[in-house]
Amino acid sequence: MKDLLAPSVADLAPASLGGVGRGMIARQAIVNSQQSIVGYELFNRSRAPYGHTAASDVTLIFTALSHAGEEDLVGTKLMFVNCTHESLSGDHLDLLPPDKVVLEIPPLGHAAVSEVNARLPQLQSLRARGFHLAFNQTVLESAYTAWRPLADYIKLDLSVLAPDQLTVLVKFANRHSQAELIAEKVENAQQYQLASSLGIELFQGFWFARPTVMQTRLLTPSQKSIIQLITLAREQASTETIEEVLKKDAGLAFNLLRLINSAGFGMPREITSFKQAVMIMGTKKLYRWAAMLLTASRESGAPPAVGQTSVVRGRLMELLSVQSPSDIDADQAFVAGMFSMLDRMLGIPLQSAMALIPVPENVAAAVLRQEGVLGELLTLAQACESHDNAACNEIAQNLQLNDRQINCAHLQAVAWTDQVAVESL
Repeated sequence: MKDLLAPSVADLAPASLGGVGRGMIARQAIVNSQQSIVGYELFNRSRAPYGHTAASDVTLIFTALSHAGEEDLVGTKLMFVNCTHESLSGDHLDLLPPDKVVLEIPPLGHAAVSEVNARLPQLQSLRARGFHLAFNQTVLESAYTAWRPLADYIKLDLSVLAPDQLTVLVKFANRHSQAELIAEKVENAQQYQLASSLGIELFQGFWFARPTVMQTRLLTPSQKSIIQLITLAREQASTETIEEVLKKDAGLAFNLLRLINSAGFGMPREITSFKQAVMIMGTKKLYRWAAMLLTASRESGAPPAVGQTSVVRGRLMELLSVQSPSDIDADQAFVAGMFSMLDRMLGIPLQSAMALIPVPENVAAAVLRQEGVLGELLTLAQACESHDNAACNEIAQNLQLNDRQINCAHLQAVAWTDQVAVESL
């Protein structure tokens, strides 16, 4: 049978966090008897199999929520996520759409007899919040009787179960649970036919689809900016104060707009401003999101030069928009400037990069084609950066700005951008 999703050798290489990360998440399709994809199991390729920890679980979720790819990983199909018991209490789960997430709960090993009842309230709480729960075949053992009613899915591993064992377990599961059964690690036609003949309707394995690494791209904020955001969110600072921090770090701004406009967040309309995003998220969710960012990031010192330049450009355009007699929205001027370098930050064509976040049409026209008054302002900012005095003077005349206004605004923009480093110390 032809693979639904076949990887290349290069795809299977792990990638590191920091800057723009690529190829961290692999996913494998889970299909029904008609071979339609009903969900994907996600794997963290930065870790060896079964080597994941609570921190790597958070990193996986962060990557799935924030990656700058053409396809959303969260909210489109069921997402099966391997968990540690420690990560099940993490605040990062509050950022996920429960109805689209299946938490794969690991067995407890030798501690099962003493720990099953102790872990039960947490699993009941997750189920009450709307998360689906999946277990492997060990949940059919007597020690796990208390967990069995919580099972939405039970995965039966065909690589370790003989045909007669599989037959017994399927019959037992059908009598003692309401769970849907998934035959996993299906590698040949004989295994598929056996599982199908026993009434199993969901399948996972090489016979249907090999794991495919998604070319995920992460724009990682600086840790100082993240810590400052955590502090402000914990103190329930004003929307305006939090917005200032977002505007000083392109990574924070980009990731927040990606998150709040993702399929998983379920907003009825596109959110195009930082202020709207902060108000909708609220300080509680912002705090949890920022904490997840901090867990998923690594020490990277000052923001990358490209990211810092984009912030200076955005601030410069915002300041000049206020001084120009032309009718220019200051917030839109800032967004156009900040995201005009998104191609260099993500390493993809500008048109593809801009398609990842919703912006007003005039902002897109300015960034992609230098059209309109915003386009002129962007060209002016670029001319200032390259010290192209002739181009700078010509555009300044069109916008009715003088040299003194431009120079002062540029100095203020640089000082404003540098201030975040001082405030975070």
